[in-house]
Amino acid sequence: MQAVQIESFGGPEVLEVVEIPTPEPGPGEILIRVEAAAVNFADVMRRRDDAYPFPTELPFRPGSEVAGRVERLGAGVEGPPVGTPVFAAVGGDGSTGYAQFAVAAAPQVIPIPDGLSAAEAAAVTVAGTTAMLVLSDRARLAPGESVLVGGAGGGVGTFAIQIATVLGAGVVIGAASTERRRTAALEAGADHVVDPTAEGWASEANELAGGDGIDVVLEVAGGPTFADGLSVLAPFGRFVVLGRASGEGGHLDGDAQHRLLYSPAPNQTIAVFNLGVYFGLRPQVAVEALTELIGLVASGRVTARIGEVLPLASAAEVHRRLEARSTVGKLVLDPWA
Repeated sequence: MQAVQIESFGGPEVLEVVEIPTPEPGPGEILIRVEAAAVNFADVMRRRDDAYPFPTELPFRPGSEVAGRVERLGAGVEGPPVGTPVFAAVGGDGSTGYAQFAVAAAPQVIPIPDGLSAAEAAAVTVAGTTAMLVLSDRARLAPGESVLVGGAGGGVGTFAIQIATVLGAGVVIGAASTERRRTAALEAGADHVVDPTAEGWASEANELAGGDGIDVVLEVAGGPTFADGLSVLAPFGRFVVLGRASGEGGHLDGDAQHRLLYSPAPNQTIAVFNLGVYFGLRPQVAVEALTELIGLVASGRVTARIGEVLPLASAAEVHRRLEARSTVGKLVLDPWA
């Protein structure tokens, strides 16, 4: 089968399409014929060998969420039947997602709801569940609260805007660095959008939220936007770090540290989110969030916004776009194109 593999860490050019043996499903596993493999910024981080909760050993095959059809059942697995359209979280040697076939643990293989394409289903497992868990569990968004969504035009961002609305947010503000991405955020349901590269953008977001601080801030870029977003966090606000798309970490200067520690009434929380740790240490919470999300998608209240579907050979180009923060919606690879 064809799969994307890296032999050394580096830029997008290290992603190569190679021929490798088709994996065999072991006991308790299912082999999936992959029709769509979603691309996530975590794949970029692991390709670059950025700091990550799990070690990245070479050779490495990226990809953690796929959709397709059941090809073969491993020993002890009773279903879904061969040919069933499914989506799944994958991982491990020989079973990662940028490939024509992938192996997944049977409990992580879920039938695709009627009316959902493979590309849309592939976007749900990581991007959608990330947005659901961040808002419902890490940030504990309450009805009427304000939300600032960083990376609002991307895969996680467009899910987060919709889910925040479903959870009853009072106002949802999307932060995106291009006009195209800001338009995508508005189409996903954001009440307002701001440009995080513009001077005074955080103050503008605060005013749009009512001027008393923003209750939940989702930070994805790192660098200057980290301190900017934190500066407008409301008392009792929750600031959740999802990534560092800029390649820079967040930094608290002396004023920010003083405000957090000694301001008379901030009671603010800074949290860091990683989906893989949820599935590893709190699987029930993760599965419950995914199940709820599937219901929202099946009912049409939340949609997976697909930016483009490209062949495996375009994996390097997709990574370049992600690093440039020029993507809109979710980018998906079709291994058979």
